[in-house]
Amino acid sequence: MAVRAPSQYAKSAVGGRIAELSPLDHEIMGEKAASLGRAGERVEQTLRRLHEGKPEARERLLREAAQAVYAYFIQRELCGLRRHAEVIREYAIPREVLARLGAQ
Repeated sequence: MAVRAPSQYAKSAVGGRIAELSPLDHEIMGEKAASLGRAGERVEQTLRRLHEGKPEARERLLREAAQAVYAYFIQRELCGLRRHAEVIREYAIPREVLARLGAQ
């Protein structure tokens, strides 16, 4: 039995050509999704440590959280997800962290 992607997903992940997804394209998409998931988990962990952390370690924890959020945003953009407002709300990313990324 052959599996065919819905028409809106028929665009190849490599080169932008319109065609059925090749096994390589499926593999690339899977790796992107897995990487995005790992980056999201790292954001959750660093934000949890930030909220539970001691005041004297706050600066270091803010820096770690900002690095994790930055990496997550980059990975989202590589997956074609350009708007971050929803995940900022979902993860409850503090303004202090966003300010370190240049966001206002």
